[in-house]
Amino acid sequence: MSIKQCNTLEEARIEIDKVDKEIVKLIAARNDYIKQIAHFKTSIDEVKAEERIDDVISKVREQAIELDLSPNLINDLYIRMIDGMVESEIAEFRNAKGL
Repeated sequence: MSIKQCNTLEEARIEIDKVDKEIVKLIAARNDYIKQIAHFKTSIDEVKAEERIDDVISKVREQAIELDLSPNLINDLYIRMIDGMVESEIAEFRNAKGL
């Protein structure tokens, strides 16, 4: 992704708004995949997938470091996002299994 060189505060804010829209779209897409995954699992414990969560956090922390971004910031964002998505996945799992 190339970053546009902005000449004014307003221009920079417009670009940030564009990035924010894309971030929200990507989070929504991620959540849609999470809901699909619920249909492949056989238990709530499997939905929680602690090992997978640890793997995801490790990968995004690594990527943050490569991009000169705070790994702690990314860690905190992902923990919060994953917690919410696990709740969504549990609800989808229960609906799919008729629980």
